[in-house]
Amino acid sequence: MPSFFIDRPIFAWVVAILITLVGAISVLNMGIESYPNIAPPQVVVSATYPGANADTMEKNVTQVIEQQLTGIDHLLYFSSSSNSNGTTTITLSFETGTDPDIAQVQVQNKVQLAQPRLPTAVTQQGVVVAKSNPDFLMFVSLVSSNPDIDGNRLADIIASQVADQVGRIPGVGATRLIGAEYGVRIWLNPDKMQGYGLAANQVVAAVAAQNVQFAAGSLGADPSPKDQGFTATVSAEGRFSTPEEFGAIILRANNDGTVVKLSDVARIDFGPQSYGLAATWNGQQVGGLGVQLLPGANALDVADAVKAKMAELSRDFPEGVTWFAPYDTTPFVKISIEEVVHTLVEAIILVFLVMLIFLQNFRATVIPTLVIPVALLGTFIGLVALGFTINQLTLFGMVLAIGIVVDDAIVVIENVERIMTEEGLSPKEATRKAMGQITGAVVAITVVLAAVFVPSALQPGASGVIYKQFALTIAVSMGFSAFLALSFTPALCATILKPTHEHKKNVIYRGFNNIFDKVTHTYSGHIGSAARHAPRWMLVFVLVAGLAGLLYTRLPTSFVPNEDQGFALAIVNLPPGATLHRTQEVMAEMRERLKKSPLNDDVVGMYQISGFSFIGQSESTGMAFIKLKDWKERDITADELIMKANGVFHGIRDAQIFVVNLPTIRGLSQFGGIDMYLQARAGQSHGELMQAMATVVGKAAGNKALFGVRPNSLPDAPQWDLKVDRVQAQAMGMSVSDVYTAIQLMLAPVYVNDFVYAGRVKRVYLQADQAYRMGPDALQHIYTPSSLSSGSASTSTYASTVNPYNMIPVSSVVKTNWDMGSPALTRYNGYAAVEIVGNEAPGFSTGQAMSALQGIVDNDLPKGYGADWTGQSYQEILAGNSATLLMVLSIVIVFLCLAALYESWSIPVAVLLVVPLGLLGTVVFSMLRGLPNDMYFKIGLITVIGLAAKNAILIVEFAVEQQQAGHSLFQSVVTASRLRLRPILMTSMAFILGVFPLAISTGAGANSRHSIGTGVIGGMFFATFLGLLLIPVFYVTVRRLLGDKLDEASNTIRQAHGSAAEDSHGGTPPQGGGGTTQGPMQPFDSDPRRGA
Repeated sequence: MPSFFIDRPIFAWVVAILITLVGAISVLNMGIESYPNIAPPQVVVSATYPGANADTMEKNVTQVIEQQLTGIDHLLYFSSSSNSNGTTTITLSFETGTDPDIAQVQVQNKVQLAQPRLPTAVTQQGVVVAKSNPDFLMFVSLVSSNPDIDGNRLADIIASQVADQVGRIPGVGATRLIGAEYGVRIWLNPDKMQGYGLAANQVVAAVAAQNVQFAAGSLGADPSPKDQGFTATVSAEGRFSTPEEFGAIILRANNDGTVVKLSDVARIDFGPQSYGLAATWNGQQVGGLGVQLLPGANALDVADAVKAKMAELSRDFPEGVTWFAPYDTTPFVKISIEEVVHTLVEAIILVFLVMLIFLQNFRATVIPTLVIPVALLGTFIGLVALGFTINQLTLFGMVLAIGIVVDDAIVVIENVERIMTEEGLSPKEATRKAMGQITGAVVAITVVLAAVFVPSALQPGASGVIYKQFALTIAVSMGFSAFLALSFTPALCATILKPTHEHKKNVIYRGFNNIFDKVTHTYSGHIGSAARHAPRWMLVFVLVAGLAGLLYTRLPTSFVPNEDQGFALAIVNLPPGATLHRTQEVMAEMRERLKKSPLNDDVVGMYQISGFSFIGQSESTGMAFIKLKDWKERDITADELIMKANGVFHGIRDAQIFVVNLPTIRGLSQFGGIDMYLQARAGQSHGELMQAMATVVGKAAGNKALFGVRPNSLPDAPQWDLKVDRVQAQAMGMSVSDVYTAIQLMLAPVYVNDFVYAGRVKRVYLQADQAYRMGPDALQHIYTPSSLSSGSASTSTYASTVNPYNMIPVSSVVKTNWDMGSPALTRYNGYAAVEIVGNEAPGFSTGQAMSALQGIVDNDLPKGYGADWTGQSYQEILAGNSATLLMVLSIVIVFLCLAALYESWSIPVAVLLVVPLGLLGTVVFSMLRGLPNDMYFKIGLITVIGLAAKNAILIVEFAVEQQQAGHSLFQSVVTASRLRLRPILMTSMAFILGVFPLAISTGAGANSRHSIGTGVIGGMFFATFLGLLLIPVFYVTVRRLLGDKLDEASNTIRQAHGSAAEDSHGGTPPQGGGGTTQGPMQPFDSDPRRGA
């Protein structure tokens, strides 16, 4: 193939231009995102049981459904939450790559099996099975400069005009309203109701009966007489639309013509359907809407669509109302992608400079510079075919690929230049001869690198997605690189290169050459000595390999680095039972403390939500998104700010505040750090589980590897337990159901029916006015009628003097007491559980933090308790368990490929002995920077394995050719090392400097770039400089120990030519000469590619 393109350079240009054009079109049509779909897809089962508490929901709904969740394909784990508001949520997480539609169908089928065993009230409400993504893409909020429009009104505008429109955008999975839509609120006065002899259920019935849309029919409709000449629709009263109309509802009409209206016993107004949520931006009331993605949707596309829709809808907002996005994850995505692109450009420039210094020929340097964009754009063609997007992982692969891509071109150019200089051939003939020498090496390098990376793409799970993005990106780039090295590069060499002369070199080049010549001479001498004393150097290698293995096992583990995403998340918890007002006071104190802190200079603002956080919905909880200034406008990182912010907020009265980082990979967890479920596997009670949880959290507080360990659930809260005295109630003519119905209708907001306002259907809610439900004396104001006559013995005195309508206060038949109960009961994989989250302490990795927390569970809790990891922590364990096997598999496949290429079992061993050198460098450099063994470290290590093997192949390939030419083993390896020194150093330095921008980058996504860049640089540094010394030793040792059949061929050739013996230092022999090697040698076969 090279000869074809050498003779047809225009054909080579046409192929390269076509690759460039198709690649450019591919780039324009590829999606852009921070990460591909790494998070496991989720399916959520939701059920409602009106009036049930958490314990009832768990026993009658949750466990019934969970027991059917067996035999579902690709299910990783599931968790459930049974809530005191009568709802159950079961979340099932599946393996990454599972089709969420098929998963949803399978779960739906299992839920159908459970439905006959569910309470009738649950099946009447319906059990919903839906795909889910728990992570928020963004929050959009409305703010008003009009003081008459408060936060509640803004929330109503969002609910009425925004939520449905945004929810219909393709890719939006769900929306979460922060606040509530307006409705008609009927606030009952129970004392007035008692005076009129009215019970709450009578009021509900009257509202339901009179707030109705009546259908009156039509006049003249068929069938009709033939002479009927017209038809008309009959319209009747519709639903009410104003508080005044509702106030006119008749509750009772008396015989004397007087009536009791709803306005006589209640006040009616427009107001939020619930008052348990509030949002502020820097203290100003706002309405908020959280936007969640559908699984698999592109974040940037959806966010752009949401912003465009908000801009369109804002034209119809009331005067003074504007929108903004206080929390948006997409700027981090865009900026992190831009940073990697900048790194890509910097890498190309640095590689160009390295090539210019080594090649010292602008024409020669231009050739690989032209090859780089063609190979990279060609890679995009492959990525489109694979269904990949432009994301951080594929771009990281591109950065690594730059150094690899130029390797093949440099090997070709350097060999052509050497032959032109040493043999005086024309560029075309020199290229033809050079390609004959190195085509095998180029093919071998390509096969080896593909063999290193491709097995990584077979890894399952979330880690497999990460491996696959890197591995296939680099493998595709290597394929294009090899093709161009055998086609485009030879054509360019034959047409662009010109013979050079030493006098044309400038002083910089001459100085560099003088230094390099001395290095080469010294290196050749050392190689000869090292090859003679191979056993000593092999002992050094064994020590190095042992040290590499020891340090590798001691390197802390992690999944992916925490990133500075431009936000910090504060979780706020108040004592159980605290009101929303108290939570808002804490939020105000947080704002004041932050304003007075030096951190305020690095903060744009704080978006605070009271009444809701990722641990659940309760008036005693909240969360705040702290928006940081642009990365270029601050010197502090998000992690540093988080540590200081925890100190700033520490000590706020009645509040526990934890400031944490957001997860790097969205959807894997709610927070960064570690995530564990403590399970009661022996049937322990809820109280015992809570005590065990307190023990774990208490022990974790004193562990140096852990920070901010806390339960990720609402704490047990005060509950007012009611129990009806059934005997007393029966004696007073009151049924138990009437008593509880009266209590529910007065203390809880009860949905009655709907009304139409401004063209939108809204709800009508009924509840006792606030003064009558503030404490235990509320029962004294709740009445229900007795079925006994007013003259009965038990009621006559009370009825005749105070209560002519025979209304009995429920307090007379209800016994009460205070208790503590959980607002939500959690289960994980079928066991009662509590979720515990936390972070690694500064200087520790998540792997160390997980080990510490696991140790507390194992050592400090009695038998019967267990720990199960979830989210990102679960994926970290999976990745760690498979990483070593993956490395071994890659090495084995490389060995087999080399054995097949060289028809030798010994040559692959000589090549792969360089791997521990790269491992040592990767580990040492990572340790020096305090970086853990995470996914990027592992990917970098795989890359180092391939590139270290490449360097070894360049020396071994030439050594085999030298032996084939009749030179001795020592002479061959020294000559090969000397000839390959310059291209190895040039390609390695090009790769190291090409990756260097990753290791020193700043800004969005910098931690990931540091992780992969540092490990790769360290690995290549050690693999190159130690490898240059030890690879010849490996070759000599392995060939002697395992048996090499090339020596017999070389002896035969030397005898035929009558060559003189070469000294044992491995000096360059006369043309056609050779010498005998010292020491016992195994016989060599005449086939230059065969060995033992």
